[in-house]
Amino acid sequence: MDKYYSPPSDFLCSIAADEVPLSGSPFADANLRRLIGLTRDPDHANRDWATFLLAQSDIDTAEVREALLMAARANDDIVRDEALSGLAQRDRALALPLVQEALRGNSITTPALEAAEYCAHPSLIADLRVWAEPSDDQLIDERAAQALTVCLAAGAKGQ
Repeated sequence: MDKYYSPPSDFLCSIAADEVPLSGSPFADANLRRLIGLTRDPDHANRDWATFLLAQSDIDTAEVREALLMAARANDDIVRDEALSGLAQRDRALALPLVQEALRGNSITTPALEAAEYCAHPSLIADLRVWAEPSDDQLIDERAAQALTVCLAAGAKGQ
């Protein structure tokens, strides 16, 4: 995202403001199910924010992983890469082929590079070297270099 924007959903705004629980009670469980449903919302901003909020949560259930996996297969790079980051935090092996695919694309996002760092796998080294080359986007260059360092260390350990 180039600039800050908020979702049209008041529910998502409340989650972002940490006003809505997502675990610990039947009410919170219902909120989590609603959040998961919004990862498939027709409105792009809602879908983007719901995926981001779900990916950033500490909740790791089969339903959360499935929702992140579905979002990681989206055509929308922003939604896909937010989901990849969350999925890689929860299940590196499941995320790895999707991260490899994202790194081989024509453009890259910070969350995709975060996912590569979470995966910390030597198979990502060649593609990360391409993204770590100096460009006009210093943040991407730095995140790619950071992910590359982590993957090189994993390769040195023989992972």
